[in-house]
Amino acid sequence: MDKIRLGRTELWVSKTAFGALPIQRISKAEAVKLVRRAYEGGINYFDTANMYTDSEEKLGEALRDVRQNVVISTKSQATDKKTALAHIEQSLRMLQTDYIDLFQFHNPAVLPDPGDPDGAFAAALEMQEKGYIRHIGITNHRLPIARAAIDSGKFETLQFPFCYLAAEQDLDLVARCKAADMGFIAMKGLSGGLLNNAEACYAFMGQYDNVVPIWGIQHEWELDQWLELTVRDPKLTPELQAVIEKDRKELAGNFCRSCGYCLPCAAGIDIPQAARMSALLRRSPYRPYMSDAWYAKMQKINDCVHCDACKSRCPYGLDTPALLQKQLLDYNAFYTAHHND
Repeated sequence: MDKIRLGRTELWVSKTAFGALPIQRISKAEAVKLVRRAYEGGINYFDTANMYTDSEEKLGEALRDVRQNVVISTKSQATDKKTALAHIEQSLRMLQTDYIDLFQFHNPAVLPDPGDPDGAFAAALEMQEKGYIRHIGITNHRLPIARAAIDSGKFETLQFPFCYLAAEQDLDLVARCKAADMGFIAMKGLSGGLLNNAEACYAFMGQYDNVVPIWGIQHEWELDQWLELTVRDPKLTPELQAVIEKDRKELAGNFCRSCGYCLPCAAGIDIPQAARMSALLRRSPYRPYMSDAWYAKMQKINDCVHCDACKSRCPYGLDTPALLQKQLLDYNAFYTAHHND
């Protein structure tokens, strides 16, 4: 499998990388088998996080005997030194490793300050000096924070949402990272599941020689799909470009990326799913969303207390309450027309 240099880290990683958030949802045995198959298929880069429940533990079990052959990145949302040290030590234990290739600050609302002796950056530097961390990066969903991270020169990588719905400012981030010799790790390459043409997604990413997409993988068929595409290595054709243009027309703009930072909801609304229901009904098999359980979930939007907490947390600046109300109207109309199909 072709490998690319992850910026000035000098880490060489497979262009097709494994996003390990979804393996939280499967058993340990299934996860170990899946990760091992990914490794045997040529994937050498695996990305996880402290907050992904047992994902680190599953990766550790699957990769402990081939640790020297893989690159592992993990993350912490800690903002203070004590908590960050505890998270790093826990990650080392769960991953069954003596070192973390890439430690990332996980979507901070404020850029971590290397000069704060009690801050999380101080913990990362201390663990780097001791050899437990090799490289330091940052993940984010906010353009101002991402730009500030690049300009600071303090981070070796940036992980940011990137797919073929990207706006000009997202493309600019990729270019900025390349100019700064900073690795660019693309999360949400399928835009939280809204994009369903994997070949188009793969071909789009292939245009950027400094971008490493981490595909979230939970099922064997998903892994098989990415491995097959990696072998075939399709380029962007006029047919695939037409798919992209159609999706951009339908989806680009103010849509929910399903990042989940709006949660928890005081009214118990499943915001990440409910806020993009119209697109899911159009682009996925709709029958599962016609169930009594899903109908009840969507009606909970009527219980919104308008605290605007979700709106204040949205890294994309969406008016989430207004978006939810529109999704409810669309859903109710669709349900009335189709629930007896």
